[in-house]
Amino acid sequence: MSPTLKLNQREAAFNNEVVTRFELYNSLFQTLPFYQVKDTGILLPFFSSHCEKGAITHDSPTDIIESFFEKYVPDIDHREQINRMFRFIQYIERQVVLFDAIEDSSFNKIGKFDDSGTLQSLLQHAAISDESRQDISEKLKDFSLRLVLTAHPTQFYPGTVLGIMTDLIEAVKTNDINNIDVLLQQLGKTPFFNKTSPTPVDEAISLSWFLENIFYHAVSGIQSKLEEEFDIDAASRQILELGFWPGGDRDGNPNVTTQTTKEVASFLRQRLFRCYYRDFRVLKRRITFRGVEEAMTKLETLFYKNANEQLTPVDLQGELLELLLSIKEVILRDHDGLFVNIVEDMIQKVRLFGCYFATLDIRQDSRILRKVFEYGTKNIDTGVAEGYSELSEEDKIKSITFKEADFVCPKEEKDAMIHDTLDTIRLVKQIQQGNGERACQRFIISNCQRASDILQLINLFLWSGWKKDSLSIDFMPLFETVNDLEHAAGIMEQLYTHPFYAEHLKNRGSQQTIMLGFSDSTKDGGYLMANWSIYKAKVELTAMARKYGIQLAFFDGRGGPPARGGGKTHRFYASMGKEIANEHIQLTIQGQTVSSQYGSVETAQFNMEQLINAGIISALHPNRNDLLDNRHKELIQQMADISYKLFIDLRAHPLFVEYLEKFSPLKLLSRINISSRPTKRNAGAQLKLEDLRAISFVTSWSQLKQSIPGFYGVGTALKQVKETGGWDEIKELYQTSGFFKTMLDNCMMSMSKSDFRVTAYLEQDEKFGAFWKMLRDEFILTREMLLELTGSTVLMEEYPVERRSIAIREKIVLPLVIIQHYALQCINYEKDTELNDVYNKLVIRTVYGIVNAGRNLA
Repeated sequence: MSPTLKLNQREAAFNNEVVTRFELYNSLFQTLPFYQVKDTGILLPFFSSHCEKGAITHDSPTDIIESFFEKYVPDIDHREQINRMFRFIQYIERQVVLFDAIEDSSFNKIGKFDDSGTLQSLLQHAAISDESRQDISEKLKDFSLRLVLTAHPTQFYPGTVLGIMTDLIEAVKTNDINNIDVLLQQLGKTPFFNKTSPTPVDEAISLSWFLENIFYHAVSGIQSKLEEEFDIDAASRQILELGFWPGGDRDGNPNVTTQTTKEVASFLRQRLFRCYYRDFRVLKRRITFRGVEEAMTKLETLFYKNANEQLTPVDLQGELLELLLSIKEVILRDHDGLFVNIVEDMIQKVRLFGCYFATLDIRQDSRILRKVFEYGTKNIDTGVAEGYSELSEEDKIKSITFKEADFVCPKEEKDAMIHDTLDTIRLVKQIQQGNGERACQRFIISNCQRASDILQLINLFLWSGWKKDSLSIDFMPLFETVNDLEHAAGIMEQLYTHPFYAEHLKNRGSQQTIMLGFSDSTKDGGYLMANWSIYKAKVELTAMARKYGIQLAFFDGRGGPPARGGGKTHRFYASMGKEIANEHIQLTIQGQTVSSQYGSVETAQFNMEQLINAGIISALHPNRNDLLDNRHKELIQQMADISYKLFIDLRAHPLFVEYLEKFSPLKLLSRINISSRPTKRNAGAQLKLEDLRAISFVTSWSQLKQSIPGFYGVGTALKQVKETGGWDEIKELYQTSGFFKTMLDNCMMSMSKSDFRVTAYLEQDEKFGAFWKMLRDEFILTREMLLELTGSTVLMEEYPVERRSIAIREKIVLPLVIIQHYALQCINYEKDTELNDVYNKLVIRTVYGIVNAGRNLA
């Protein structure tokens, strides 16, 4: 089937399965008689239409809102108008859920036209010849995929809503009108937000819904399929791994404590054993034969007690496997292999998840770790020279002694961070002993800027009862800013050539994981420079690792939107040339990316299969064009430099922060009860751009419908390259380089979610008019240059289904955007503190729906 025909069929399927169904069920939804809102569903279509017309004519949000009520509901006062807007928000939030559910329910019918890059296409490739199958088997022996769930504040659906969505998806698949009607009523009465901010443990419990209901089934399903098709040793080769950050990630989050980490580790174990016990009950109904009674009784006791009682944790993986394997042996020997597949499924899950479910990563900022190390040099007999903090980096490395100690932080020490760091390091050993080594074996150093940041952390472990010859921890630097990425390879060479660290790596199988952060690099240097800096860093870091015989894994800190490394992620991995280590794919998934790409077993399997395929096929059949030649590197560097200068000038603009504070919900994000994490570091201090978290930064621009971090500077860079005679080379690069094409395609996705019409009224603003026009002009220029480059008439022309989905979602939430900007305008001029508080709540409520509709906006 030709690619064009596939696209046409996929678009037709989307129109039939999604667009038509949404119109049908939305009309049903709008007639539901919810409390206080029975007339809202009738008014909402008029309000949506009015907002669309006002946006087209560039009316201000205030004019749009006021003219609507004057025309359609003229007999109510201002407070009742506000009440109606809250009701509109309530409906639109749920319209987004309905659209999500309908889109997800049609995944199989729409996704079947895009099976390229899945396990099915890998199997088709293997079927070509025995040699092809053997090649894939060999690559799978060295390949792994690790998905790490993070609790970054972008997941706006509580567990109750996710449960309704799951049921709604199944009801829509069969067009069960009665059930859909009841579920929509339930949805209308179910709260969408928390009255108080969740604790880190709450976040862990919320995210565990995906572990229990999705990944528990999807991961074991893919692993089994790969083992069945290829020559993989099931007992020793784990291809898919899960990581978990809630409860372990304390970078900038004072609410994560040692006790939090302990509770989350215990919770993950218990939740896993509940999954095991649930499966065991099915097993027990089928395995009713002689010869297995004793093993079955032991298994039931172990599963039940660990699922329901508070026990001292013991790593039971070995014992559980021994019992299950003995049952399998008896079935095969004495009972004709009857129901052996059910036993094998349990064996697979116990092998994959052990007693921990997902590896709990610990993360802390290097500045905190340096402070704790300095404390240690003054309070522990370490042999580290006095005045250590004043030494040069070279002298610091020389003076670190790696002396073992068993220091316990005294209770009278008042610094909470010192206590937490040292106590957590001790706790990690306890978690490993109780849940297994892989339960907690990775420590990530945020803002890592020098080799001593890693070596000092190793010392903290050795001062806390850990031994050199049994240091079962992987120390992982996180390089984030453009400057840090530039120096990353040099830092790693210092570590690879350091006698102690080299020996430690050897003990860990000569494997090094390095985390690279898209979020802060984008905030730091803009879209093009961030992507190019990470690409270059990967090339340099790969060369350095190969020089010293180290097996390297990159752990990509990606958010949902392209501005934070998201978008069509698998295409990035598929376009890695031989210069970049790609045997192990590790990435964070968070917020709406979790629910949109991994919200069902089907979508989770599809997205994981795409990532596996990207890693394997790019290794087996590297595209020679993915190995950028020097001229192409010069061109991309030239573009990155141009866009970087423009972005830095924008950041330095005196109105930059004030514009964000005044016209976006930035200042109010801290009041949205979706995260235990503060929206900025140094929470009590005056807002500075460097303290602002990348998530808050990107979210604020997306709420403005001006996705600045996802495109700003791209148009100017393309224009200057064209003017200097490099246009034909750039066009060739877009057509041949997977990396370059994916980067610009994701940029177009960001732009498709922008709408400068909403803020067009600012062009006449005396103070901010010129600043707004500068942003709008770069957007228009970027769009023009990208359309010319790609030969398209509209953005995302190659992806008509995704383009249509975005357009529908943007239309659904346009009224929310108008309400938000209206409320922000009122706040800027209202003197009544009571009314201002209501406007603040109005703004906060709009944020949920806008982000949820974008699915990867925050």
